[in-house]
Amino acid sequence: MKEKEASTTPYLIRAIFEWCCDNGLTPYIAVKVDETTRVPMEYVKNGEIVLNVSPDATRNLKIGNDLLQFSARFAGVSREISVPINTIGGIFAKETGQGLSFQTSSPGSAQVVTPIVPPNDDRPPPPSGGRPRLQVIK
Repeated sequence: MKEKEASTTPYLIRAIFEWCCDNGLTPYIAVKVDETTRVPMEYVKNGEIVLNVSPDATRNLKIGNDLLQFSARFAGVSREISVPINTIGGIFAKETGQGLSFQTSSPGSAQVVTPIVPPNDDRPPPPSGGRPRLQVIK
């Protein structure tokens, strides 16, 4: 009997995370919050939260095949964060917006991966000063 094939999502998240760190960029993840996520609920907006997962912002970051876990400070208070991989809607570089988006789903269902690519202009867009957001570009 063949075992179920592992999802590519955690591997892609680890790859984009490493790429961001190697290039001096800040990796952020977008999370669809549900009953399985452990995040500071006071920062959740419209059922979503965007988290800085850079080595400078986290402690004991572990990107496993099922969970992404770390400790981080929010308003000076250390919090334990636990995010199931299937609730991560994307990982991207804060500075350029480059990364990957994923279709959030229930455990075991297929994931659709979409590259996040800034416009063909060589210059990154100016910072908006607002909250980072993922945008699907077709």
